[in-house]
Amino acid sequence: MRALRKLADKPVIGPIVKSAMRYFADKKVDSISSHFSQFLKPVFAYTDNLKAETFKVRHNVYCEELHFLELSESGLERDAFDNHSLHCAIQHKHTNQFAGTVRLVYSSDKNEKLPIEAYCIDSIKNEEIHPSDFSRDKICEISRLAIPAQFRRRNADKFKGAATGAINEQAYSEDELRCFPFIAVGLYMSCASMAHHNGIKHCFVMMEPRLARSLRFVGIPFKQIGPIVEYHGKRAPYYISNKMLMDSLSPGFRKLMFKIEDDLEGQFLAAKQQGYINHNKPKNILTAHKNAFVSTNGKKLFQL
Repeated sequence: MRALRKLADKPVIGPIVKSAMRYFADKKVDSISSHFSQFLKPVFAYTDNLKAETFKVRHNVYCEELHFLELSESGLERDAFDNHSLHCAIQHKHTNQFAGTVRLVYSSDKNEKLPIEAYCIDSIKNEEIHPSDFSRDKICEISRLAIPAQFRRRNADKFKGAATGAINEQAYSEDELRCFPFIAVGLYMSCASMAHHNGIKHCFVMMEPRLARSLRFVGIPFKQIGPIVEYHGKRAPYYISNKMLMDSLSPGFRKLMFKIEDDLEGQFLAAKQQGYINHNKPKNILTAHKNAFVSTNGKKLFQL
């Protein structure tokens, strides 16, 4: 695979090589997704306790390890955007540890800005795609993606990326290691599930170009809409829609997406039944649209 990557940028043979790489990757993920749930599971963090666990992971990664943010005496990393966000994690079943966390910041009205609007709006140079182009209840931002160091290979983490997906090969079994590079992918797919479940169609994110390239390779084609800027490291603004995602995912990665979607469905329903719907959330939050959410086999997924 390393040899193929070197040929992928060649002018003539490059497209053929990239197709071959996607084929082999798709075959690999098809196998991995079939036993993904054996070791990992997505968790919709809707209770205060679960949210606190995600805030601890963020503090560990962003404050203690990367030093992007100031340390907090509480050991929790929080900000104002958490008041209008949905939180999700990937949990390692055997240890119950969170192997990664992420949040989906939504907007009920113009007063609830996305982080990209509050801090990086000038970095968006593509006038065709801008948060202001869409209804507020149809936009969101993926934010605060963090993967703890024990689920990454430290000696490969040279650029201190919080979402490298590189793994610690000494602490886990060979079968577990096959799943761990997909933690970041699983987190983005979990965000897609939360967005689709709530009728949100347009997503923005500030991310490292290296991560964007990796996600594009597996069929999550974030479109860069501005230059690289300094924002918790070197990052650029990106955009994706639900249609772009579902049109691009290969069969193998669709299978993984469907599995994550099915795992989260029961948690969404539990959150609704337990009354975790409050005035801070948009009216449609945690309310499935007719024919908008998959049951168990994924065939009706995202028919919005």
